[in-house]
Amino acid sequence: MAAPLPGDKRAGFMGLIIGGIVVFLIAWGIVHLTNKKYEGHEGGAEAAETR
Repeated sequence: MAAPLPGDKRAGFMGLIIGGIVVFLIAWGIVHLTNKKYEGHEGGAEAAETR
């Protein structure tokens, strides 16, 4: 195994931070699109009680 270079730690942390932001944005987008799709639908528990 080669010795780590001086910029390796910085590059690793940058990748971790940017990767975390990207995963958060993808998850937020999925939730946002799902909520928009089911916006007009009735609720599951509330609709089941009234039937």
